[in-house]
Amino acid sequence: MNKLFSKIAGTTAEAIGTPWAFIIALALLIAWLISGPLLGFSDTWQLIINTSTTIITFLTVFLIQHTQNKNDRATQLKLDELLHSITKARNDFIDLEDMNDKKLKKLRQEYKKFKKKK
Repeated sequence: MNKLFSKIAGTTAEAIGTPWAFIIALALLIAWLISGPLLGFSDTWQLIINTSTTIITFLTVFLIQHTQNKNDRATQLKLDELLHSITKARNDFIDLEDMNDKKLKKLRQEYKKFKKKK
């Protein structure tokens, strides 16, 4: 199930990031606007766009977040490998993304001191 969801999420995220997806969305919006006078700008006419966009946005958030999380994990693993392979690098920086905010803030202050010295 996770593999299937990952494939669907990746494919969807890729597809909605294309110019064609924007053109299709724009065309649907224009069709909705044109249908306004035909439907008398009724409550149903407004409900169509409101409900459609809400559902699409709601579902898209989960798909994009899944894809973003996967990409972030891959990036972190690549960075961890680079840190591991450099002899002078601090290996305690591997898995830094799992560190709590207090420790991260402390490290940030440490590096700000380095910047001031230059």
